[in-house]
Formats: sequence, C-alpha cells, structure tokens
Amino acid sequence: MLSYENRTPAATPAHTMTSTASQTRASAPAPEPEHHHIWIVTGPAGCGKSTVAKFISQALDLPFIEGDEYHPKANVDKMTRGEPLTDADRWDWLTQLREESLQRLASGAHGVVVTCSALKRKYRDVIRVAPYYARGARVHFVYLRATEDVLLARVQARRGHYMGANMVHSQFDALEEPAESETDVISVDVSAPLEDVEREALRRIRDVVLED
Repeated sequence: MLSYENRTPAATPAHTMTSTASQTRASAPAPEPEHHHIWIVTGPAGCGKSTVAKFISQALDLPFIEGDEYHPKANVDKMTRGEPLTDADRWDWLTQLREESLQRLASGAHGVVVTCSALKRKYRDVIRVAPYYARGARVHFVYLRATEDVLLARVQARRGHYMGANMVHSQFDALEEPAESETDVISVDVSAPLEDVEREALRRIRDVVLED
C-alpha cells in the first residue's frame, strides 16, 4: 500500500518557480524609507526662500509649507510697521512650524519643505529637536547666502509684500550665519542666476539623501 507520509512530492518546474517569485516581488509593497527629511529653506528677506523651496518641493514631490503664512497677525503688523520681531515674537511661530512639519510626516508624507528665516542658531535649534517627537525624522537647513546689498535691491523691487526694504538691515543685524559645527546645514550662494541656485540646492539635497 502506498504511504502518503513517505511519498516524495513532484518537482515544480523551474519556470513556474521563477514566475511565482517574480509575481511575489512585483506584488510586494515598496519598503518605507527609513528616514523622513524636513528641509528648512532659510535666509534673510529677499534671498528667494519661497521660490527655491517651491522648486525643491515640486522636484522631490514633497509638501510645501510657507513659513510666513504661520506668523500671527501681531507679528505681521509689527513687520508691516517696520518693527523687527523679538525673540519672544518668534518662539510660538517656530514651534508651530516644527509641529506642522511633523504633522505632515504623520499624515504620510515622506518629507516636507519649509520656508523659515531661522536667522539665529537658537531659532534653528527649536526646529532641530523635531526628531525627538518623530522616529526617523531628519532636519536639514538650506541656507541661502547673499550680501545685504543684493537682498536690499531685491526687496525694494517687491510689490505688495509686508516685509519692507527697511527690514533687511535689521535682519542682517540679527543674522547668525550657520557655524561649521552645524553639520545639518547646506549653504548655497544666491548671487548666481535663479535657475543655477535652484539646481545647486537640489543637487546638494540629493547628495544628502544618497548619503543617508
């Protein structure tokens, strides 16, 4: 009598095994990225934060957060009158930008691009703590560097923006350029044509992602 326990199963054709393995790989979901990057595009008024940040967000297919839109009305009113913001004016704003960035990641975004002047190191440090609240989050700053004269000319050419030319000088007074110890900062010179600035910023960002 034939024993089922001792029967040797028929060999599966090699082409069938290959086909099955290929189907399994094709149907398997792509692995989630290990890290989720928060790109903070920084610099004084007139450096092109919004323009460069929008370009990056579109190139990387990431959500974009315009930091100026999160200022409370009291801050906007002060800047409209030409009054520099104090540290106290900025704390809640910086915290809100950090929390909004983390919310986008929690909603499923693999990264986010944010504009924020982040003129002082302590302002940048407020956002740097984001990884403590979200596993896998990585914060990077893209500092758009330019001289005061270049930015003054750009702001003077604006129409309808609350940040007047007289605010550029006060921003440079407050500016603390990123130190060498701030290794999460990419510095890009914005004196070049806009298209070159955008390409350079995107290239540097992609280099960081590849190294991650």
